[in-house]
Amino acid sequence: MVIKVFLASSSGSTAIKKKQQDVVGFLEALKVDYTQLDIACNEDNRMWMRQNVPTEKKPTNGIPLPPQIFNEESYCGDYDTFFDAKEDNSVYEFLGLPPPPGSKRARAEEEEEQQEEADEDREEEELRQLEDEEEAEVQEEEEEDVEETQEEEAE
Repeated sequence: MVIKVFLASSSGSTAIKKKQQDVVGFLEALKVDYTQLDIACNEDNRMWMRQNVPTEKKPTNGIPLPPQIFNEESYCGDYDTFFDAKEDNSVYEFLGLPPPPGSKRARAEEEEEQQEEADEDREEEELRQLEDEEEAEVQEEEEEDVEETQEEEAE
């Protein structure tokens, strides 16, 4: 999975430049594998980005501004949604990536999986116990029936 960040290398807007730097700098700090795709110098990149940003995520003028972030072909979001994910410590989820090994989130997911496995094991054990109890009851009833039959025959 490669994260694609669509940028404009020659933007006249300092706000856009700062947003682009923020995204790229943060991805580099996290050591996330990503590719920068320039929409200012490459018409194919610009058209692909514009076509693949979901309609509901486009601004009222219909032209999404950089940076726009994708995981392969899947749209992740723009700067604002990236910023929100950064604030919530959920950038990996935002990018559609698993948390890095050893991170708090990875440990929490691992603990959750272990708890689920333990719950499943406990449920299986309870089912086995119930089946054993039912089997014992059936055997007991059969033995009682045999005893009753033997007593009736003896009379």
